[in-house]
Amino acid sequence: MSAPSNPPVKKSGLLRSSALVGIATMLSRVLGLVRDVVFAWFIGASGGADAFFVAFKVPNFLRRLFSEGAFAQAFVPVLSEYRQKGSIEAVRHLIDRIAGCLGMAVISVSALAVLGAPLLTFVFAPGFYMNAPEKFALTADMVRITFPYLALISLAGFAGSILNSYDRFAVPALTPVTLNIVLITAAVWISPMLETPVMALAWGVLVAGVCQLVIQLPFLARLHLLPRPKVAWSDPAVKKVLTLMAPAMFGVSVSQINLLLDTVLASLISDGSVSWLYYSDRLIELPLGVFGIAIATVILPALSRQYSAACEHYSHTLDWALRTVLLIGFPATVALVVMAEPIIITLFQHGERFSAFDARMSSYSLMAYAVGLSAFMLIKVLATGYFSRQDTKTPVKIGIKAMVANMVFNMILVMPFHFLVEAGHVGLALATSGSAFLNAGWLYTGLRRSGAFAPRDGWVRFLTLLAVASGSMGAFLAAAIYVLPDFVSLEWWLRLIHIGWLCVGGMLIYGAVLFMGGWRLKHLRPDFVVN
Repeated sequence: MSAPSNPPVKKSGLLRSSALVGIATMLSRVLGLVRDVVFAWFIGASGGADAFFVAFKVPNFLRRLFSEGAFAQAFVPVLSEYRQKGSIEAVRHLIDRIAGCLGMAVISVSALAVLGAPLLTFVFAPGFYMNAPEKFALTADMVRITFPYLALISLAGFAGSILNSYDRFAVPALTPVTLNIVLITAAVWISPMLETPVMALAWGVLVAGVCQLVIQLPFLARLHLLPRPKVAWSDPAVKKVLTLMAPAMFGVSVSQINLLLDTVLASLISDGSVSWLYYSDRLIELPLGVFGIAIATVILPALSRQYSAACEHYSHTLDWALRTVLLIGFPATVALVVMAEPIIITLFQHGERFSAFDARMSSYSLMAYAVGLSAFMLIKVLATGYFSRQDTKTPVKIGIKAMVANMVFNMILVMPFHFLVEAGHVGLALATSGSAFLNAGWLYTGLRRSGAFAPRDGWVRFLTLLAVASGSMGAFLAAAIYVLPDFVSLEWWLRLIHIGWLCVGGMLIYGAVLFMGGWRLKHLRPDFVVN
């Protein structure tokens, strides 16, 4: 029996696949939002919450390198090349050896991290060691439990990359649902039973990693591509993936590295800063994951096949992806800036563990992150344009410049915000957004200069229409919030109703202005351009 043969590249399938991945990702992200509401209710923005968020962020950051970043960006183009030019046996040979080498690497790293948990905690949260020894010890204990998640989720990401290469997008997109369900269960039912309730979340992370790997194995078996791991570091295919992966690990994940640096610096300033950044970052992840990452995931196999076949549609596919993410990024940015505090209050301010002060501080960093949302989305798509061509060196050079810029912005912004308004974490978030715009701009310029990408007609009118529609929506939201009662004084269900009609009203205004400007749903088709 053999795996499915290579299907023809159909541009009409990009929209359907993007919609499918978007829906699956939306379900996962909505459940993730429910998870964070539960976190705010049960652990709030306390010292224990800070400890868990650090213990979870380190392996979760590395997870993003594999399941959403460097590994997929390096492995999928090589796998697509093998499918395009080689036999099915060559594909299986590649999968088996990558599985063996990847498994050995991530298991070894996880084991070292478990043994060196205190040192790892000091590296990523030095402020805990200097200012809160008990929080430092708790974080180190949780790192020992959460870090094996890296090995499990990296292998799950490997399985998902294979499925994505064969256009089976739904299962990998739905897999994160498992993490959210397990963590919600741990917070609600397990944490009250433990002497240190937050430890239940650490164990939940480990259990979720097992589930996310196991759930994808039957689907690989259906493709007859279930790996038989073999460690062969000298294998040419393994060397090629590693060569592409090393710089890609940095290039595609600069924004995540910046967020991790924010956590390090946040541990040195006000107590609660780590949690405030976490809650605001999670809200940014919703549109970023549903649209930015989903579209980048879908176009990577298509772009890789188009490039391998020297297809003329390569630039058109990239152009379509950029338009699509901006169609969502513009209004999402405006809505999150205008509605930041009402959203935070509605979702997270319940009980005593998450106070009005916590809500205000989280809303400030949410606004700062929201400013860079379109840039975060563009980075996902533009980086994919490089990786589909097996060019990982250019993004890493750009990533280094962006990281340096982020550090400079941190030095410029953190102290003024900290001393003037006691909100140094806002400076961290704003610096991340600023460096993201530079990163996206450099990636775009590089693609243009290389000749790989040529924008199609209609961009000036398209961007003008987006700006007018988003501005109209923002004016409506600001006026509506001004006349509404203070959200803090409302019951939770009234908060939800008000947020709901604000969102519906905002979308109607945005859609109406787009329609009056000549935009139609048919413009979402990859082969259509706004003229």
